[in-house]
Amino acid sequence: MDIRKIKKLIELLEESGIAEIEIKEGEEAVRISRMPGGAAAAQRLALGLGAPAASPQTDMPAKSAPAAAAESAAAKPKPNEHVITAPMVGTFYGSPSPGGKPFVEIGDEIKVGQVLCIIEAMKMMNQIEADKAGRITSIMARNGDPVEFGQPLFVVE
Repeated sequence: MDIRKIKKLIELLEESGIAEIEIKEGEEAVRISRMPGGAAAAQRLALGLGAPAASPQTDMPAKSAPAAAAESAAAKPKPNEHVITAPMVGTFYGSPSPGGKPFVEIGDEIKVGQVLCIIEAMKMMNQIEADKAGRITSIMARNGDPVEFGQPLFVVE
């Protein structure tokens, strides 16, 4: 595979916010990932996809320091808090339409099954529902942000 094509793929990956891409051309294959190899392999195994194929890989940090700090704070919720995480990779939308009223805001009381946001994945709009009733204390993603599988989205008290 031509190195210019690989460089172009890396640029496209950075611009789009996609976490990982794998391209096969005949016998050649290349996978470019923005997460460390261990995390990608662990995520693939957790999803039941098996071990990744042997191919060249470029690792780039996927999160800025503030995002990593926010995630580590959410990783240890208080005893009375529940973290609602992204069930898939995609684009986060907090309202049903651009400029529309958000599904939920900080301080809102929510019920089990209430729609909290939409995650767009592969041109499909997936409504994400609350799995626990309570009060929203934190919204950890912004409209249009790319989200990863398992990324904290909401904190419910």
